[in-house]
Amino acid sequence: MQLESNLTVAEIAARSLAAVRLFEQRGIDYCCGGHRPLAEACNEKGIDPDTIKRELEAALAAGQQQECDWASVSLQELTDHIVGTHHEYLKRELPLLADRLAKVYRIYNERYGPTLVGLPEVYDGLRSELEMHMMKEERILFPNIAAAEQAVASSGMMPPLPFGSFANPIAMMEREHNSAGGALARIREITGNFALPDCACTTYRALMNGLQELEQDLHLHIHLENNILFPRTLELERKFR
Repeated sequence: MQLESNLTVAEIAARSLAAVRLFEQRGIDYCCGGHRPLAEACNEKGIDPDTIKRELEAALAAGQQQECDWASVSLQELTDHIVGTHHEYLKRELPLLADRLAKVYRIYNERYGPTLVGLPEVYDGLRSELEMHMMKEERILFPNIAAAEQAVASSGMMPPLPFGSFANPIAMMEREHNSAGGALARIREITGNFALPDCACTTYRALMNGLQELEQDLHLHIHLENNILFPRTLELERKFR
């Protein structure tokens, strides 16, 4: 599969989870910072753009038959997937991570001195923002996206929206995504890229593994919304308003 030279990182990521996985392996931001040319993102990381392009073409070709094409399923199916997979993951894991963090922070600061300084505050802020974010999506934005899609299919017209235009809540969601991305970067900085000290116990290891998994899941979660769901929703409104 040939990649057009003018595609952004986000546009490439929107084509396939195989591209997402490659970007993650290479440390290339396809999520909040994905709206820039591939070459620019590669140069920032000191990676040869042509090498990445070849790897991407191979990954996209290999993954074509193995993945769901989220760019072509209904918006209802996509929002259901986001809620059922990523929201449910967060609802399950955020409290567990909070418990692990509280235990590790208390014990290691008592035994070894300052440890993971600032992490509880950053994590608590991220958790609070994500919980409110999910509630707004599940109660307001996603039901209206599904209703608009259904109305267009049955009548060819957009229904009235309680917030005027989808652009308004989407802009808010994207700002919150950027904030979450900043918190994830701060967590990675505080933990030294999820490093384990020699004295790390099982709970400490579980905390670092959980935080790293949270980062990976949130990157994919935000990608599905920023790069696929939101552009498709705005395009639906543009065509049928």
